[in-house]
Amino acid sequence: MDLGVKVIQATITGTADGWRLDRALADAVPTLSRERLKVLIAAGQVTRDGIATRDAAKKAAAGDLFSVTVPLPTLPHNEAQDIPLAVAFEDEHLIVIDKPAGLVVHPAAGNLDGTLVNALLHHCGGSLSGIGGVARPGIVHRIDKDTSGLMVAAKTDRAHEGLAKQFAAHSIDRRYKAIVNGRPMPPAGKVDAPLARSPSNRKKVAIVSTGKRAVTHFTTLAPLKEATMVECRLETGRTHQVRVHMASIGHALLGDPVYGRTKQAHRAILETLGFRRQALHAARLGFIHPVTSTALAFESEMPADMQELFSQLNV
Repeated sequence: MDLGVKVIQATITGTADGWRLDRALADAVPTLSRERLKVLIAAGQVTRDGIATRDAAKKAAAGDLFSVTVPLPTLPHNEAQDIPLAVAFEDEHLIVIDKPAGLVVHPAAGNLDGTLVNALLHHCGGSLSGIGGVARPGIVHRIDKDTSGLMVAAKTDRAHEGLAKQFAAHSIDRRYKAIVNGRPMPPAGKVDAPLARSPSNRKKVAIVSTGKRAVTHFTTLAPLKEATMVECRLETGRTHQVRVHMASIGHALLGDPVYGRTKQAHRAILETLGFRRQALHAARLGFIHPVTSTALAFESEMPADMQELFSQLNV
């Protein structure tokens, strides 16, 4: 489905007289970032008196009126679906969701609908950043299908680019609660090991010397029956990072069907509870609002299934 385009009329203000065109337009249209405007200018999507202006460095003059044509996300499979969302925060720029386990973040092979993107399209009425592309409008980062907890999505390109820069700079505060096998010794530490797709199994992530740097800081929160509740703080945010890093030091997450092995001591408890996912919850998310520059931080309680698992294992 092609959602078409949006045309924005932008008048250069007096304070922007003599500025570069991309900078002046960013001042006139605060919902679009300067980088986004550079791309639109180069693509001939910015016109004055019907004539395309393709030079972002051209000097702007006060009072000039430009038409900015913004292509909206093209969604071949995505449809707005009325899927309930737990919203931790929302404004005109972004939305913070407390995602339940089992909800896929964006459409992909095998999951073309029923995803968080479908839910966001319904909830936000189509106001999602197009930078995520065809299948992932608004998506700045993701968490695994069977991991619960907090994640942020962008409604505007400006918010998307601002959040993406913070993720790239590793300045986002992301903390997970996990229940792992055994007792980490020492009880706190750091795993610094590069991650990439496993050369032997492309469906898995592995520690690979040529992979991207990945750093996880862990701290023991509570000892359990042959297990431990830990907090994992992400210095980086790679796919399956917590799961692979904790497994690599001998403390795989309980219930992890890919990277863990269920101990005899835990098998009966997991089966009784019907717990069939990795025991991982994105409990804290903190960042600087990309538009207002306000420091934001959110906390999420463990969902009922992890709370019950914790209770059953509590010593």
